[in-house]
Amino acid sequence: MSLYKRKDSPNWWVVFVHSGRRIQQSAGTSDKAKAREYHDKLKASLWDQERLGVKPRHLWQEAVVRFVREVARGSSAEDQSRLRWLDGFLRDKALSDINRDVMEKIIAAKCKEAAKPATVNRILQLVRAIVRKAAFEWEWLDRVPRFRFLKEPKRRVRFLSRNEAERLLSALPAHLAAMARFSLETGLRQANVSGLRWSQVDLSRRCAWIHPDQAKARKAIAVPLTAAAVVVIRQQIGKCETHVFSYRGKPIRQVNTKAWRKALKRVGIADFRWHDLRHTWASWHVQSGTPLHVLQELGGWETAEMVRRYAHLSSEHLAQYVEQFSPLRVVAREVPTIELRSAEAIAGAAA
Repeated sequence: MSLYKRKDSPNWWVVFVHSGRRIQQSAGTSDKAKAREYHDKLKASLWDQERLGVKPRHLWQEAVVRFVREVARGSSAEDQSRLRWLDGFLRDKALSDINRDVMEKIIAAKCKEAAKPATVNRILQLVRAIVRKAAFEWEWLDRVPRFRFLKEPKRRVRFLSRNEAERLLSALPAHLAAMARFSLETGLRQANVSGLRWSQVDLSRRCAWIHPDQAKARKAIAVPLTAAAVVVIRQQIGKCETHVFSYRGKPIRQVNTKAWRKALKRVGIADFRWHDLRHTWASWHVQSGTPLHVLQELGGWETAEMVRRYAHLSSEHLAQYVEQFSPLRVVAREVPTIELRSAEAIAGAAA
C-alpha cells in the first residue's frame, strides 16, 4: 500500500497498480487511517468489478455532470436551480444509494418550504430522469428506484383573449414584445425562442426549425412561419450576428423580468406566466378548428395526451352527433309546417 501527501493538498493520496494500470487519486481526507481504509476499499471494488462483474459505484455528482453535458434541458435555468437545491441532499451519495427513503426525505424537505405539489414533482422528475439515464443508457445501475409523485390539482388552461394579448404586447418593451408576439405566432417554448439562431431560419421558405437537442421531446420541430412571424424576424435583422432575438446586441437569457411583470400589472392581467403564451397559441388554434393531431405536430408534443388539455375549447367535431341526437330539430321543423296547414285549412273553411 502506498499513501502520500502532495504539497498543494492537505489530503492523503493513494497510488497502486491494478491489472497493469496505475491508479492514483485523492482519498479526500487528511486522516491517515481513513485514507488507508479508502485505499483498501478502492482496491477491493476494482477487484469486484473485474472478477465478479460488479458495476462500479458512481456518485450523484458524476451523473449530474454527465447529464448536463448530454441533455440540453439539464442546462436550463430552472433545472440548474433544482440541481443546486438537490446538492444539499445528494452531493456525496452514490447513485445506488438513492432509494425510496432518500426521496421521501427530499419530498418532506421541499414540502416544509411550503412548495406546491407541482414544484416538488418537477424536482422528483429531474432526479428520475438522471437516474434513468444512468441505468438505461450509461449502464451505471442495475435498477431504478420507484418514485412517488404528489397529486397535483388539475388547473384550467390559462390563455389570453386576442384583445388581452394586444394590450400586453403594447405594454412590453420592444425586445420582449417581439419575442412574445413571435411566441404567439409559433407556439415555441421560451428557451427555443430566446435560443433561436439565424442559422435556424429560412425567410424565403417562411420556416424555422428546432434541432432535436433543443426540443423537450428530443425530436426536431418544423416551424412554419405566419406572415406576422416573418415581419417580427425581419425587424430583428442586423441587431445580433448569432441570435434572432437580442437586447443591445446580446442574446436574451431571461424573460421573466421586472419589465414583464410591470407590463402584466399595467394592463390588469393576473396569474399569467411566459409559458402561458404557448397555451394561448394552442388555445387559439383549437378554437380556430385546427385538429389535435396537427396541433401536436406543430407544437412538438411527444404524446397526444399532452394536447388533449385543449380539446374542450372546440366542439365542432362533436356538433354533428349532437344534431343527430337532439329531437328538438324535428320539432323546430314541424311546427311551422303545422301552423301553415292550419292557416290553409282556416282559409279554405272561410271560403
